[in-house]
Amino acid sequence: MSTTVISRGAGAALLVAAIGTSATACGADGNPLAAHPYDATDQISFSGPQEAGKKADPDKPLEVTTQGGDGRITDVSAMDATGRYVSGELDADGSRWHSTSPLAASAHYTIRVSTEDEAGRPGRKVLTFDTDKPKGQQLLNVKFGPEAGTYGVGQPITAELDQPVKDKAQRAVVERALRVDSTPAVQGSWYWVSDKELHYRPQDYWPAHATVEAHSNLENIKISDRMRGGKAKPLKITTGDRVVALTDAAKHLLTVYKNDEKIKDIPITTGKPGFETRNGIKVVLAKQYYVQMKSSTVGIAAGSSDSYDLPVYYATRVTWSGEYVHAAPWSVGSQGSANVSHGCTGMSTPNASWFFNMIHEGDLVQVVNSAGHEMELFDNGFGDWNMPWQKWVQGSAISSGADGVRAQNKARLTPQST
Repeated sequence: MSTTVISRGAGAALLVAAIGTSATACGADGNPLAAHPYDATDQISFSGPQEAGKKADPDKPLEVTTQGGDGRITDVSAMDATGRYVSGELDADGSRWHSTSPLAASAHYTIRVSTEDEAGRPGRKVLTFDTDKPKGQQLLNVKFGPEAGTYGVGQPITAELDQPVKDKAQRAVVERALRVDSTPAVQGSWYWVSDKELHYRPQDYWPAHATVEAHSNLENIKISDRMRGGKAKPLKITTGDRVVALTDAAKHLLTVYKNDEKIKDIPITTGKPGFETRNGIKVVLAKQYYVQMKSSTVGIAAGSSDSYDLPVYYATRVTWSGEYVHAAPWSVGSQGSANVSHGCTGMSTPNASWFFNMIHEGDLVQVVNSAGHEMELFDNGFGDWNMPWQKWVQGSAISSGADGVRAQNKARLTPQST
């Protein structure tokens, strides 16, 4: 272990140790210190390896300790050249600070140490060191979703991992490095949908006309003995108006709200007995002007009284298993009075055209008072908003009770219902 000792004339000293490294002090000419805090530039000594170019082992922790007995540490800041801070803990008596988050490999770190002597005089020291390259480890790559663009306020942020992460401590390392920031700011949390997928959402929907940015600080961070973080392309999306389509299956009515103001009532038909529309909050997944809907894709045999093969227009998709809001000119006589569909929400062609042009991916369709089952949380679209917030945060690896259970709802990717 190599160390850097910083002392002041009165006898108190600081020991700054990057385990397995030789730290390099900033020169006096480049030292950005105020005139009043004392500096120990003339009292620096090194122990341990002195070879030129020696670098720290990124798998070892960083420590800052005091020596001499009459001084204490008041603050330590460690940050790499990309702006990633190292988390740490300071002992109550100010005698020791140690890092609690891993260092990155192939990184350049700057340590800023603040001290105080018995008389309350402040001391300052700035040190730098480099960490070694990663050795023989796999990289965990992250892909954020959706694609960059403008979405409705219900659009979750997703993070897809190219390798599974099962261990809770390893998940915590990954999750702490995945950042989502919004303007205006809102409270949010990641939820581990599976070993390879996370979703991020706020407690409530995103604000209208917000900017949401996701990025990863995981590059070269140790996750396990055989895995480090890889690069990840950052993501930036914006939100549009707050649009919610409230579908009352019992009243056969869809009411559209824009920024909490009702703008249109539309007579509809939803799923008939045996094909009831799912209850719950759904996020618009896609819009398709034309879809050829076939009953065989949802398990209805050809020749059955319920079979169909229809061209459908103005189709707004809300589940991967084939639930849409779409034009249904064949059921206009039942719209507003009866439920006769195979699970989709049908409306007249003029109303479907209006709805199609007004709605956007990420907007919300909420179904109430249907006899159908509840919307799946995952795997059949985005049912994320149906999970209560207190349960959602338990799906985080850095909260208490973080063993989130993945909903076992496997959905087919291509079927459609009418």
